[in-house]
Amino acid sequence: MSQALPGDDAPLIHDLIGIGFGPSNVAMAIALSEHNARVGRQEAVTAHFFERQPNFGWHRGMLIDDATMQVSFLKDLVTLRNPASEYSFLCYLQSKGRLVDFVNHKNLFPLRVEFHDYFEWAAAKADDMVSYGHQVVSVEPVERDGVVEYLDVTSRCGEELVVHRARNLVVGTGLTPRMPEGVARGERIWHTSDLLRKVDALEGTEPTRFLVVGAGQSAAENVAYLHRRFPTAEVCAVFSRYGYSPADDSAFANRIFDPDAVDDYFSAPEAVKRKLMDYHGNTNYAVVDIDLIDDLYKQAYRESVLGTERLRFHNVSRLTEVLAGPDKVRATVESLVTGEKTPLDADVVVYATGYEPADGLALLGEVAGSCLRDEAGRVRVERDYRVATEPALRCGIYLQGGTEHTHGITSSLLSNTAIRVGEILDSIVERGLKSAADEARPVVDGISTAR
Repeated sequence: MSQALPGDDAPLIHDLIGIGFGPSNVAMAIALSEHNARVGRQEAVTAHFFERQPNFGWHRGMLIDDATMQVSFLKDLVTLRNPASEYSFLCYLQSKGRLVDFVNHKNLFPLRVEFHDYFEWAAAKADDMVSYGHQVVSVEPVERDGVVEYLDVTSRCGEELVVHRARNLVVGTGLTPRMPEGVARGERIWHTSDLLRKVDALEGTEPTRFLVVGAGQSAAENVAYLHRRFPTAEVCAVFSRYGYSPADDSAFANRIFDPDAVDDYFSAPEAVKRKLMDYHGNTNYAVVDIDLIDDLYKQAYRESVLGTERLRFHNVSRLTEVLAGPDKVRATVESLVTGEKTPLDADVVVYATGYEPADGLALLGEVAGSCLRDEAGRVRVERDYRVATEPALRCGIYLQGGTEHTHGITSSLLSNTAIRVGEILDSIVERGLKSAADEARPVVDGISTAR
């Protein structure tokens, strides 16, 4: 149960406050619920989460109706941690009356729309632990005898400010869209995350050309979607490669996503970490499912035969001089081989240039000064995903994302989410028990026996 310090204005004290309520922190809330149901009220871990969105949402702009997950449904929010959980994707299917139909489908990879619905279903079961529409605006240290014992988390909802006090933070602020330097998103210049939110406004306008920049899965999905959605428009893919590269989803390579691989990566020397990322980056980064590659190639070839080419590929090229006007975008495609420049007008330019982790320490203010960094200036993170801090900061700060340099490729992916939240919860519980034991040790001749 949450506690309050003495005094009418003292904020509630939680064992854990989560910033953000995407899939990672939804999984955290579920792990907490299962832990608390198992241990009972006296040992329960108290928690609350703040989410700036008005309700749960996960990459809504990319929920193309035929797009599938690139991860097995068994890597849901719970199964790898607790196969018997009532919060699994299979339990979701049972609740929707689709379990048998899904089994008959013989597919490990659900539609992305369906998995999003599963996330919403799971998030709804933890509604009592989250405040939606609350933007966390600051985190302030609370000192006692020169030691930071708590963190005050201030969130804003409209004009109202709310303060909660935490023994631990779990930061799950997700990813932010990455755009090329000097290019700003607008009405006619989109990131892939904008696609479904903005595309409906084009209905009835008969667009003539789209440019899609990028060579990864999202880029290829956007090309296929726009080509299908606007049957008279030309769709031009622009990328610096010769062609789309297939994702390596072979069984041995996929072991890079295993929970044990996190241990290997964390303990490996820096040079080995770099090699592992170089070797296996093609399991996730700038790669495309082979079936989608084949479909796009067949479509381009068919149009070439019929003389109705709407699907065009500008390979070994880059987009330069992008100028947005009221009705069109004037862009230039430059060949990286010859330097030849081809001007193209488009109704919309879509950048499939990926994401980058949100700065997990950006909200911490002066608390961030107590967080330790390595020689490269990167935040130091312990194996339990806790940020390494100066001794005077006793609160735990845990990161769900932004830990690729310490924990490997699964840092921001769903593959290891269920295991990661279990490890974070175990750390919080163990550190809480140790702290309680230290405080309970007797004082002999004025000297505490705590160490």
